[in-house]
Amino acid sequence: MMKNERRHIIDFLVPLALFFAFALSALIVILFATRVYKSTVENSAANYTARTALSYVTEKIHAGDEEEAVTVGEFDGCSALLLRSEIEGESYLTAIYFDGGALTELFMKEDAETSADAGTALLKLSAFSVTQVADRLFLVECVDENGHKESAYIATRSN
Repeated sequence: MMKNERRHIIDFLVPLALFFAFALSALIVILFATRVYKSTVENSAANYTARTALSYVTEKIHAGDEEEAVTVGEFDGCSALLLRSEIEGESYLTAIYFDGGALTELFMKEDAETSADAGTALLKLSAFSVTQVADRLFLVECVDENGHKESAYIATRSN
């Protein structure tokens, strides 16, 4: 009878040990996946503002890509990306610039006298600059509030 009792104990302990090994490995995988997910979310949040600003400026340049319509200039003491357009025979200007700690945009008639503080703040940044590198090539750089810097070269197709 002693043999049967030992055999029954082993029959119970082996599946129990396998269950605990499986549970422990599942817990380790879940903890690892949680850490990877948390890291991905934090990196995505850190890059959101700077990348969104770059995407916005890129789309504005591409939308206003007409002959000599995209330039870099001065607007009320701020370095600005200037996008000229004509609507029903009237000339308009869109200025995108850095003012008051934010990427700011102002749409106005080209000959209107307006100050930089009249613009709409789009995204909070700590720095933003646009430089015309070549005839149809612009360098856009922005730094978000966390110090994350993003930059992009944007080319226009029109001459």
